[in-house]
Amino acid sequence: MMGDDEIIESLELTGKLIDLHEDNPFKSKAYANAAFKLNKLRYHFEGKTKSDIESIEGIGKSMAAKIMELLEQGELKELRELVDKTPAGVIDMMGIKGLGPKKVRALWQELNIESVGELLYACNENRLVTLKGFGDKTQKAVKQSIEFKISNNNKFHYAALEKPVYQLIDAIRANEKNVQIALIGAMARKLEVIDSIDILIDQTLQKDYSALEQLIPLKINYHFCEANQFYYKCIEGSSTNEHLEKINFGSLAPAYYSDESAVYAKLGLPFIQSELREGLTEVDAAKQNKIPNLIELKDLKGILHNHSTYSDGVNTLKEMADYCQSLGYEYFGICDHSKSAFYANGLSVERVLAQQAEIDQLNAQYQNFKILKGIESDILNDGSLDYSDDILKTFDFVVASVHSNLKMSEEKANQRLIKAIENPYTSILGHPTGRLLLARPGYPINHQLIIDACAANNVSIELNAHPYRLDIDWRWIPYCLEKGVKISINPDAHQMEGFHDMYYGVCVARKGMLSKEHCLNALSLNELYTAFKK
Repeated sequence: MMGDDEIIESLELTGKLIDLHEDNPFKSKAYANAAFKLNKLRYHFEGKTKSDIESIEGIGKSMAAKIMELLEQGELKELRELVDKTPAGVIDMMGIKGLGPKKVRALWQELNIESVGELLYACNENRLVTLKGFGDKTQKAVKQSIEFKISNNNKFHYAALEKPVYQLIDAIRANEKNVQIALIGAMARKLEVIDSIDILIDQTLQKDYSALEQLIPLKINYHFCEANQFYYKCIEGSSTNEHLEKINFGSLAPAYYSDESAVYAKLGLPFIQSELREGLTEVDAAKQNKIPNLIELKDLKGILHNHSTYSDGVNTLKEMADYCQSLGYEYFGICDHSKSAFYANGLSVERVLAQQAEIDQLNAQYQNFKILKGIESDILNDGSLDYSDDILKTFDFVVASVHSNLKMSEEKANQRLIKAIENPYTSILGHPTGRLLLARPGYPINHQLIIDACAANNVSIELNAHPYRLDIDWRWIPYCLEKGVKISINPDAHQMEGFHDMYYGVCVARKGMLSKEHCLNALSLNELYTAFKK
């Protein structure tokens, strides 16, 4: 069966290829809209019927039939025919940021460019500027996008790999009785981007498990060891070379240990969790007994920064709040987009007041649960927020975020963010760099300067838990803690299922040695109100 991402990618590619061949613009748009909608929903197709898919708003019977064809046949006849008449390299070119089907068609038909490699060479030869609709600026942007894409080849988001990899481990366990198995390498450390999958198995007879490797896009590296060396090999395989050097691992001979803690005890150290074994500050912290109790998902009392149908969310305010309560949280912060976010149906002042009135009505019905009135206010080009103080003061909290004019110098970005941070109504700085992992590097900022400004203005910093963002980068969390800046782990959920992304936020927060004491939404509701009033 095709995976969820593969189905969405097939729909998106079909729309692009229809556009590339200048076939039927209405059909092309239908495929593009369906792919966009399903991707935003992060829709799970497993076990769904045709009527389930038809019921999704904006899909309809015709598109549902195409999706069922993908589910049942493993391919789409229409897509196969389009692929057959398109050079593979031309299809690859449509994966370059900033190049839509029309621009790719011009490159293909007018410059005879049929691969990404040829396109990069053409950029270096200054050939793109001769085409209508292209200029020096576009050529530079295309070149940068290609170089970024090349540097990220064969890399995947941790979230995309975790489930299938653990399914593989379960399948191996089912085949091999009384065998110890562990994830090692980057996945054991829960890095946000993964370029290799490593599995340790305590047997000396090496076996081929490739038949079990379903839906895993990366090659699996299997490591086999003597059973009595398993935990020694676990530490060795799950640590960076820098971590091993700092703990003096080379002084140990391969031997039997009862568990991983026993390995560290032999080295005279307290246990260091696998996600910390990067060789940064964790060993010095361990030697001084300063590694805190790392934050856990159960420590979080509420979910802040979420969107509803008031702006660009999928579920209503009540649906979002009810689901949040059903997950055991004490409070739910709604942060729909603000008025300048026209692309996301941002809220006019009138709609802000209407939403706040609905929140009051809903809160009157809840027991031991509260909806907090928030907004994700756009940071404008000059650093100001896009509502007057009279409106800003009506919110319980304000998440200030950059969504437009992302191509900034570091100096401009710093000025823009600091002005927003200094706004007395800003509570949380949202996704500070605007990065999208494996897709967009984000604008450059001086993290120290921005964190210092947050400290001076009692502003928390968001750790956006969406697995494509995970922004602020966990490597800057220790500096936030040093400066007393609280971290707010937020899912930026645009639908109910998005709440579960909090897990990925917690994973990387732990890498930054975050404890519940330094997490904004680990506070109780009363404590949170006090923090926001500051």
